[in-house]
Amino acid sequence: MDKVTGVHIHINGIVQGVGFRPFVYNLAHELNLKGWVRNTTAGVDIEVEGISEHVNAFLDSLKNHPPPLAHIQSFKYEQVDIKNYSDFVIIQSKETESQSRFISPDVSICDDCIEELFDSGNRRFRYPFINCTNCGPRFTIIRDVPYDRPKTTMAVFPMCDACSDEYNNPMDRRFHAQPVACHDCGPFIWLEDDSSHTLSKGDDALYQARAWLAEGKIVAVKGIGGFHLACDATNDSAVERLRRRKRRPDKPLALMMPNVDVVKNYCYVSEAEEEILRSRERPIVLLRRKQVPGISAFVSPKQKTLGVMLPYTPLHYLLLEDDERFPSVLVMTSGNISDEPIVT
Repeated sequence: MDKVTGVHIHINGIVQGVGFRPFVYNLAHELNLKGWVRNTTAGVDIEVEGISEHVNAFLDSLKNHPPPLAHIQSFKYEQVDIKNYSDFVIIQSKETESQSRFISPDVSICDDCIEELFDSGNRRFRYPFINCTNCGPRFTIIRDVPYDRPKTTMAVFPMCDACSDEYNNPMDRRFHAQPVACHDCGPFIWLEDDSSHTLSKGDDALYQARAWLAEGKIVAVKGIGGFHLACDATNDSAVERLRRRKRRPDKPLALMMPNVDVVKNYCYVSEAEEEILRSRERPIVLLRRKQVPGISAFVSPKQKTLGVMLPYTPLHYLLLEDDERFPSVLVMTSGNISDEPIVT
């Protein structure tokens, strides 16, 4: 007869907001283990019981093959008495005396969400805040630990039935994704002037913002982490005016381009540089500039390089969607006067 073992596990690190509980839930069911998992203010606690061989496989997978976005700082476990659990479940989070110092960073939109964003048959078609367990805001929306929706800025957006079904479905990509939302229940975009008057909402706001950029205007774009000041990178007048207003006479300005193919129109890109550009961190990468017309000389005066990044939010992808009427390369610089804190 196979020996049955019970263990209690405590894990600390970046283990909240990275799909860790859904991963644990599915792994436990795959190995036919019973018990529970929960977030705490100190990390994640798990208790499982089952055949010893399966428990050992569970421990090995947790420690050596966690979700891609997770980063385990400490992993402790101890044997406990068998309690004869009937199932494996995610239970209510618990506050403890100690608190974790680790919070998941914001994560760029994943390929699955990009596909849905531009799928006219998907219910989140062109939804500027599409996200799932594998991507989206984390650090920007969290207010406290443990990382659960009531302790994020999403608490004021009750999920509709469709989003709730996804959130509670262990087989869904949005299982326990705290920022999950859609057109019907989540935040929306709007455009306002410098007097805080709302001019338009939704797709109308997006169209108007893109039209303004095409006209050489400067638009402040709120994203995860604060505001960017955006303008058409091919428009000398717009870029020069942005420099003047930011009081930034010479320092290069960062650019956002819709995809690597566009980047290659203006820059030399090695395989390693392309890999970094596409990485989930979506960093600004300094690339050797090609001697081709297009990008304003005011973007990077007297420099042989351009600082380029790819879109990392769904709103960025919508702003840079392929349309010959609108700019395909934008200056995206921090929303602040030089040397002052970023405007959030």
